Parts: sequence; C-alpha cells; structure tokens
Amino acid sequence: MEIKRDRYLQQIIDYMWDGQVKVITGIRRCGKSYLMNVLFKNYLLEQNVSPDNIISIELDLTKDIKYRDPLALAEYVRSKVEGQTEQFYLFVDEIQMSDEVKNPYNPDGKKITFYDALNDLRSLPNLDVYVTGSNSKMLSKDILTEFRGRSDEIQVHPFSYAEYYSAVGGDKEDAFEEYAFYGGMPLVLSRPNDTAKANYLSSLFSEVYIKDIVERKKIEREDVLGQLLDLLCSSVGSLTNPKKIADTLRSKTGENIAQNTISAYIDHLEDAFLFSESRRYDVKGRKYFEYPYKYYCEDIGLRNACIGFRQQEMTHIMENIIYTELNIRGFSVDVGVVYSNERNDNGSYSKIAREIDFIASKGGKKVYIQSAFALPDDDKTEQELRPFSLTGDSFPKIIVRRDIRKRWYDDSGVLNIGLTEFLLDDSVI
Repeated sequence: MEIKRDRYLQQIIDYMWDGQVKVITGIRRCGKSYLMNVLFKNYLLEQNVSPDNIISIELDLTKDIKYRDPLALAEYVRSKVEGQTEQFYLFVDEIQMSDEVKNPYNPDGKKITFYDALNDLRSLPNLDVYVTGSNSKMLSKDILTEFRGRSDEIQVHPFSYAEYYSAVGGDKEDAFEEYAFYGGMPLVLSRPNDTAKANYLSSLFSEVYIKDIVERKKIEREDVLGQLLDLLCSSVGSLTNPKKIADTLRSKTGENIAQNTISAYIDHLEDAFLFSESRRYDVKGRKYFEYPYKYYCEDIGLRNACIGFRQQEMTHIMENIIYTELNIRGFSVDVGVVYSNERNDNGSYSKIAREIDFIASKGGKKVYIQSAFALPDDDKTEQELRPFSLTGDSFPKIIVRRDIRKRWYDDSGVLNIGLTEFLLDDSVI
C-alpha cells in the first residue's frame, strides 16, 4: 500500500534547483525518509533522472556510518559530482546523526559540523541537496542562522485523516473513530490487530522518543519527563504554564520540581516534534499573552498510547485533531481571546474574557474556528457563537461539529460543518 503524500511531494518539487538546501523535518517515524527516498526518488526517475545521479546516504545505517564525519561526507560527494556536466541529487537521511569533528588545520579551533559540509556542497552548481532530520533545534532554528536564508524547510506530519482514509476507505465515520484512537503514524496501518497497534505506539514512546530525548539531552530526571508527558497528554487543549505544571507535580509527588526544569523539558518535547504550543492572542489588542499556553500532541494515537488509551474524551481528541490538521495545511494556529462587558447581579459591569479555540493564519488569510462536539440547545450554541461576535472583523468563522453531517451557514454567516467533512475538504479554508 502506498499513500502518495502529494502535499509534501509538491513542496519538494516546487523547491527543486532553487540553490537552497531542502530540509525535511518531522517527528521520527512519520515518513520523512519514505518521502525522500521513495516518493521523491520515484518522481525523479519518472523525469528520466539516472539512478546513478541520485546519491543516497543514510546516516542511521552502519553502511554509511563513516559519512557521519562531515569532512568525509563532503569529500565523497565532491568526488562524485565535481567536474561533471550532469546534474546530481544528494539525499542525506537522518542528518542529526552527523558528528562534529576537529578541524584538521586548526585542531583547537571551532569544530567542523554538518552545516559546514552542506554549505560547501551547496556551492556545487550541478548538485541539489536534500536532507531529513528529527530534531527541530538542529534542523529548524539553528539551520536558519547557520545557512542564513539558504535553506527550505518542509515539515512532514503523521498521516492526516484524509491520507488515512485514502488508504482504509469504507465508512467515513467508522474510519474516523479508528483514526481518533490510533492516530496516523504510518506503520500503524500495517499492524494486524488492535493489540499490535497499541503495542507499536506504546513502544514508539518508550523505545524511540523518550530514549532519544534522554540520551540526546542528557536528561537526569526521566521520571519527571514521564510525569510531564502524562500531564500534557491528559490535558491537551487546556491552558497551562510551567508554574502550574510544577505545582501539579508537587501536589501529586510531594516533590518540588523547578519551573526551569519543566520549561526545559517542554522545549525538548517540542524539539522532538512530539508537542507544539499554541499561544493566546488578544484579537482586538493585537498582542500575545506571555502565559498560559495550550499544548497539543503531534499525533493523537501517540497521545492516547502515552496515557494507556485512557481518558478518551472526544472533545479533547477532536480539538487536538483539528489543531494538527491546521498545521498540516500550513496555518499558524493561535488561541483567540476576545472580551465582553457583562452585567453582574449587582448591576455593575465586568470585562469577561472569551476564548476562540483557533485563529488559523496563513499569509493574509485568517479564519476563526470553534471546535464543538455537539450543540444540543440554544444555550450551548450561544456560548460557542458569542466569541465570534466580539472579534469586530469580517474574517471567516467556522464551527466544526461532531453532531452534524451536512454543512450549512447560520444567519450570521458562520459555517457549521461536520468534523469528517472538514478534515476531508481542503477547500473549506
């Protein structure tokens, strides 16, 4: 079974031969290597590129371990490409496995890194460079500084519901229930039964993600990292901050955990693409609040596995899935805050903050979105709609609901749309 992943493939194709290093990032085991080494390679072969002109190096395999030395990598690629008239493509998989080595001409000076090797290779006019990696600081933040605008980033996510459904087919609602439980990590689809799926996701956490973070970041308190993970997964979509988390852990364990430790561990989880944060934004004041934030898991199946497939509240699961879907579609996502003046019982007025679940922004486009499991009565409907009326602008407004199948607009122009239809139709926003 092959899922095309055309969204990401097209991004890579659009960046071909633009003089930049193409950096394919994302959580481990989400399909980055498959995208580059199979889907993109097949595209090149279909364009009559010779297999001999595609140089593929996999740094996580022993056969290519010598090329973890950036000097050896650069020397090998130059020996294949330099002086040739043909065009070549370089694929380097899992670049975060690369080592730093001493400068042979200045052993006491700055070490040579993969940034140096890629900058060197990027200068070859007949070479187009593509790399994958699973660490955001190494491959998102630092690379912008080291390459100074000479790289393109393509962030790959686990399967969206649309990608998942394209593989499994059948009843859309039944497929969604399965997706909401086991998520979209690619290998889940090949597991033969529910037990195998659950065991695979659980092992990803314990044997891949946690071990990787502990070893890479030299974590001394793995128990605290585990407690933090459990807390974040249990409360996806809830407002929190390092102090609140530290207080919660203290009440549970009786131990004082420094806020700085919590902040550092959250950073590590974000660097591994396990979680991402959504900041609160004052819609009318046009400013961000420092705290609290919301945190969402990159894949709902991983979230469920982390907490032992307990706490299957569809409201939280649905919100997490919508958040990741918006990220997949290339939107930046904030939590909206608007205010209303409301009369108290004593006749005075108070300023009350109201929340919009998501402000999705991309370029000049902005959409307000509420996630609502169900709107059974007028009171609940008014509760969800009221924040929209307080924005003071005319950007599109959408309520994504689990209790309807057919889309419709209300008298205020708000689109009501069923969850699966929203997830399957890119044209909605």
